[in-house]
Amino acid sequence: MPTWNEINVEIDGIGQPNAADQVRQKYLRALEDRVHRAVIAYYSGFLQSKAPNGLPHPETAITDLDMNGLMAVVHGVDRNRGLDLVLHTPGGGIEAARALVEYLYKMFGKNIRVIVPHMAMSAGTMIACASREILLGKHSCLGPTDPQVRGHPAMGVLAEVDRAIKEMKAEPLKQIVWQQVFSKYPPAFIADCERSVEGTRRMVAEWLETNMFASEAESAEKAKSVTECLMDYEGTTEHSHHFLLDKCREIGLNVTAIEDDQSLQEDILSVHHAFVATFARTSAIKVIQNATGANWTVGA
Repeated sequence: MPTWNEINVEIDGIGQPNAADQVRQKYLRALEDRVHRAVIAYYSGFLQSKAPNGLPHPETAITDLDMNGLMAVVHGVDRNRGLDLVLHTPGGGIEAARALVEYLYKMFGKNIRVIVPHMAMSAGTMIACASREILLGKHSCLGPTDPQVRGHPAMGVLAEVDRAIKEMKAEPLKQIVWQQVFSKYPPAFIADCERSVEGTRRMVAEWLETNMFASEAESAEKAKSVTECLMDYEGTTEHSHHFLLDKCREIGLNVTAIEDDQSLQEDILSVHHAFVATFARTSAIKVIQNATGANWTVGA
């Protein structure tokens, strides 16, 4: 397996403007040859690409624009073998994620695995939960599926509302304090938080029940249990809380360790290094690519 530095040397050695594209395709093709399934990589440069305010560039998130890229790379792919989706993302729009999942279901049916070489957070975790199986490394992680509404944690807002009600019942004078807090929220904000949380809960539970747990006798109950663990606001430290491999197994997800197959691990990490090198040396902030050469790139 080439290291990140060796991947960079390989790109430099080609000496062509599209050298990074060629190297990514090479390692995607090697992975596809190993798994005998269609392979598509969805990669965000959120760890490298920052906006002027120091936060990740907004286009590194999952957005409706990504549908154009996914359609471009699904075109011409052999869809009869199932799909391995290599996923690296900070998350993003819930409805954008739902649209991507439903599109992939229409193209590949439910025969989808998600490979997470490093991170698939928030809405990325939701996409992973739509698969039959998730492949994680010892260093890989998923994240809580607690939705963000207008930049605020929806479940945190609702927890704050519950706390306010309890405190005002116990000490009516605290109403003055809580009025100041809630006066900062725009109209319908709390209702939007409730709608977003419930929609996310329904979405993840349905995907788990009808795919990952479809063959199990108590699929609905297991899907509900896993969903509640992923949406346990009080049991996580922050929105970027990391669910590592053992925790993902503990809560009931169908997870395979990438390290169980050394050759597969090397192919997956070679793909990962090729994409990370691309973000480090180019203006690309998101790349969606298949193993046959089609790619869709968003630049900063």
